Amino acid sequence: MDTERQKAILLSRRRELVGHLVEVGQALDETPTRDLEDFATERQGDEVLEALGQAELDEVTRIDAALGRVNDGTYGLCLNCAEPISDARLDVLPETALCRNCAARNG
Repeated sequence: MDTERQKAILLSRRRELVGHLVEVGQALDETPTRDLEDFATERQGDEVLEALGQAELDEVTRIDAALGRVNDGTYGLCLNCAEPISDARLDVLPETALCRNCAARNG
Protein backbone atom coordinates (compact mmCIF):
# COMPACT_ATOMS: atom_id res chain seq x y z
CA MET A 1 0.00 0.00 0.00
CA ASP A 2 1.22 3.47 -0.89
CA THR A 3 0.54 5.40 2.32
CA GLU A 4 1.65 8.73 0.83
CA ARG A 5 -0.83 8.35 -2.04
CA GLN A 6 -3.59 7.50 0.43
CA LYS A 7 -2.64 10.52 2.55
CA ALA A 8 -2.87 12.77 -0.52
CA ILE A 9 -6.30 11.33 -1.33
CA LEU A 10 -7.48 11.90 2.23
CA LEU A 11 -6.19 15.48 2.30
CA SER A 12 -7.78 16.25 -1.06
CA ARG A 13 -11.15 14.88 0.03
CA ARG A 14 -10.91 16.79 3.30
CA ARG A 15 -10.29 20.08 1.45
CA GLU A 16 -13.27 19.35 -0.80
CA LEU A 17 -15.55 18.61 2.15
CA VAL A 18 -14.46 21.63 4.18
CA GLY A 19 -15.03 23.88 1.16
CA HIS A 20 -18.51 22.48 0.70
CA LEU A 21 -19.28 22.81 4.41
CA VAL A 22 -18.45 26.51 4.16
CA GLU A 23 -20.89 26.82 1.24
CA VAL A 24 -23.58 24.95 3.21
CA GLY A 25 -23.05 27.23 6.20
CA GLN A 26 -23.39 30.31 4.03
CA ALA A 27 -26.55 28.98 2.42
CA LEU A 28 -28.06 28.26 5.82
CA ASP A 29 -27.17 31.75 7.04
CA GLU A 30 -29.12 33.45 4.24
CA THR A 31 -32.05 35.59 5.36
CA PRO A 32 -35.29 33.64 4.95
CA THR A 33 -38.06 34.94 2.76
CA ARG A 34 -41.18 36.50 4.27
CA ASP A 35 -43.53 34.58 1.94
CA LEU A 36 -44.96 31.66 3.95
CA GLU A 37 -45.00 29.17 1.05
CA ASP A 38 -41.47 30.07 0.02
CA PHE A 39 -40.37 29.88 3.65
CA ALA A 40 -41.72 26.32 3.94
CA THR A 41 -39.87 25.29 0.79
CA GLU A 42 -36.68 26.99 1.97
CA ARG A 43 -36.98 25.25 5.35
CA GLN A 44 -37.19 21.86 3.64
CA GLY A 45 -34.11 22.75 1.63
CA ASP A 46 -32.34 23.84 4.81
CA GLU A 47 -33.14 20.51 6.46
CA VAL A 48 -31.59 18.68 3.51
CA LEU A 49 -28.52 20.94 3.67
CA GLU A 50 -28.21 20.38 7.42
CA ALA A 51 -28.34 16.59 6.98
CA LEU A 52 -25.81 16.75 4.15
CA GLY A 53 -23.59 19.01 6.22
CA GLN A 54 -23.72 16.62 9.17
CA ALA A 55 -22.83 13.66 6.94
CA GLU A 56 -19.91 15.61 5.51
CA LEU A 57 -18.78 16.66 8.98
CA ASP A 58 -18.85 13.00 10.05
CA GLU A 59 -16.71 12.12 7.03
CA VAL A 60 -14.21 14.88 7.92
CA THR A 61 -13.98 13.37 11.42
CA ARG A 62 -13.25 9.93 9.94
CA ILE A 63 -10.66 11.45 7.59
CA ASP A 64 -8.95 13.26 10.47
CA ALA A 65 -8.79 9.98 12.38
CA ALA A 66 -7.31 8.23 9.31
CA LEU A 67 -4.71 10.99 8.93
CA GLY A 68 -3.84 10.46 12.59
CA ARG A 69 -3.29 6.78 11.85
CA VAL A 70 -1.09 7.72 8.87
CA ASN A 71 1.02 9.89 11.17
CA ASP A 72 1.38 7.26 13.88
CA GLY A 73 2.09 4.44 11.43
CA THR A 74 -1.06 2.39 12.02
CA TYR A 75 -2.92 3.37 8.84
CA GLY A 76 -4.14 0.31 6.99
CA LEU A 77 -4.44 -1.84 10.11
CA CYS A 78 -7.90 -2.72 11.39
CA LEU A 79 -8.63 -1.03 14.71
CA ASN A 80 -10.61 -4.10 15.80
CA CYS A 81 -8.44 -7.08 14.92
CA ALA A 82 -5.12 -5.37 13.94
CA GLU A 83 -5.05 -7.28 10.63
CA PRO A 84 -4.18 -5.37 7.46
CA ILE A 85 -7.09 -3.74 5.63
CA SER A 86 -7.04 -4.73 1.96
CA ASP A 87 -5.70 -2.22 -0.53
CA ALA A 88 -8.91 -2.59 -2.53
CA ARG A 89 -10.98 -1.56 0.51
CA LEU A 90 -8.70 1.39 1.25
CA ASP A 91 -8.94 2.50 -2.38
CA VAL A 92 -12.73 2.66 -2.06
CA LEU A 93 -12.90 3.87 1.57
CA PRO A 94 -9.56 5.50 2.39
CA GLU A 95 -10.86 6.71 5.76
CA THR A 96 -12.01 3.27 6.91
CA ALA A 97 -10.73 2.02 10.25
CA LEU A 98 -11.98 -1.55 9.94
CA CYS A 99 -11.25 -4.49 7.68
CA ARG A 100 -14.11 -5.96 5.67
CA ASN A 101 -14.76 -8.76 8.17
CA CYS A 102 -14.87 -6.51 11.24
CA ALA A 103 -17.00 -3.94 9.43
CA ALA A 104 -19.49 -6.68 8.50
CA ARG A 105 -19.61 -7.89 12.11
CA ASN A 106 -20.20 -4.36 13.40
CA GLY A 107 -23.13 -3.96 11.05
